[in-house]
Amino acid sequence: MKASLQLKIGQQLTMTPQLQQAIRLLQLSTLDLQAEIQEALESNPMLEVEEAEHQSSDSPSERTDQHDSIASADLNSNANNDSNFDSNSQDNSSETSTEDHLSGDTIPDTAADELPIDSQWEDSYQASAGVSSSAGSVDDDFDHDGRNSTTDNLQDHVLWQLNLTPMSPTDNEIAMALIDGLGDDGYLSVSLEDILESLDESLEVEEDEVLAVLHRLQQFEPAGVFAQDLQDCLLLQLKQLPENTLWLSEAKIVIEHHIALLGSKDYAQVMRKTKLSEDSLKEVLRLIQELTPRPGELIISEQSEYVIPDVIVRKIKGEWRVELNPEIAPKLRVNNEYASLVKRADNSPDNAYLKDNLQEARWFIKSLLSRNDTLLKVATKIVEFQEEFFEIGDEGMKPLVLHDIAEAVEMHESTISRVTTQKFMHTPRGIFELKYFFSSHVSTDSGGECSSTAIRAMIKKLIAEEPLKKPLSDNKIATILGEKGIQVARRTVAKYREAMMIPPSNERKRLF
Repeated sequence: MKASLQLKIGQQLTMTPQLQQAIRLLQLSTLDLQAEIQEALESNPMLEVEEAEHQSSDSPSERTDQHDSIASADLNSNANNDSNFDSNSQDNSSETSTEDHLSGDTIPDTAADELPIDSQWEDSYQASAGVSSSAGSVDDDFDHDGRNSTTDNLQDHVLWQLNLTPMSPTDNEIAMALIDGLGDDGYLSVSLEDILESLDESLEVEEDEVLAVLHRLQQFEPAGVFAQDLQDCLLLQLKQLPENTLWLSEAKIVIEHHIALLGSKDYAQVMRKTKLSEDSLKEVLRLIQELTPRPGELIISEQSEYVIPDVIVRKIKGEWRVELNPEIAPKLRVNNEYASLVKRADNSPDNAYLKDNLQEARWFIKSLLSRNDTLLKVATKIVEFQEEFFEIGDEGMKPLVLHDIAEAVEMHESTISRVTTQKFMHTPRGIFELKYFFSSHVSTDSGGECSSTAIRAMIKKLIAEEPLKKPLSDNKIATILGEKGIQVARRTVAKYREAMMIPPSNERKRLF
């Protein structure tokens, strides 16, 4: 073999650092984005947060002119090309246009010496153009829920009560062993024999002593704790009720002797064996339903979790409007004082450091602007597609897939997937992840399509309106949907019902 030179023509996608940064920012959630912005502020001296007093110091006319210049420049940039942040090499044309859009307004490395000294409109980033947010006071950061919540779990709660209860050293050792066997639901997860074997042999403890300590612990709060099964748990709670509670004795009889019939909804047998009338049994069941089957769940150990919406949807003058949440990220801009220190003809290390940071700051601000522009564009199209959902609820949800939105905004499906993941929308009907508005479809008799979300809503509504004494079976629900033109199999109804954590018809039967 001999060496030779060959000339080939081909297409290749090059991931520039700016494109990589834009893709990374696009797929970040709100909390991750805030952490990324904070890291950029700490590492880049050219970036700074625009405080509220800077906005208030400007005259209204200046703020209006600045807003108009930002809006016009942003619209011109969007008219050239959409921000499609897709790293999939299978769609080279889409990626090339994305890179052109990102690099078109960006100062290249070779032109670093020609960087303007004065800060321009592109040197500042605002979370939502035209939306002003008031500066929060110190009281706005006060965590009321965190102060009132408890970080103790069930075992710590019981241990606190044990420390207030006088006991002998031996009984205290038994109590500690019982607490170790307490589950999160409030039930004793180990047998008394296992508790007895786990104790030190030098204590010479018998099973009666363990049982006596267990009875003392069963008087602790929450009521029903340290029960060995459901029947024991309910009886413990009934025993702690006042003696003059109505239907208390009848409830104890039903739980102690007929709980199996109660679980199978065989109310006729319960009435026959207890000699209770239907009205009396209803009163007994009302009392039983006030009890807690899992007393451990009353002790909440988790901290409050919050969801910050990325976009806000409002109905203004009969039209649904979409806007970015101005609180999701601080407003950034280039520090004018540091930018003025950059000298065009100076190649010293200090000047090169300032130039590099100035360029990175502008790239970062542009990437944030592109991220918000893409997010707002996708959210607006979703609202346009699902307008009936905002008007009437889940039953108005239309079938929607990523390809529909990607085609509408002229982006790649992977870009839409990044935009809609871990991004939330605040609506008059609640806060939803953008992924919530995408669902599969079922064909109708008229040739149209119905989304799976709408079918779930219909099933839930039918079950909510069903007669308590004769609940609808899955086959009956499928028949009712078929009469409305929606052909759904019985097994599909069962699948949707189980996904919504709704029990079957035999478990939904009630007397009242």
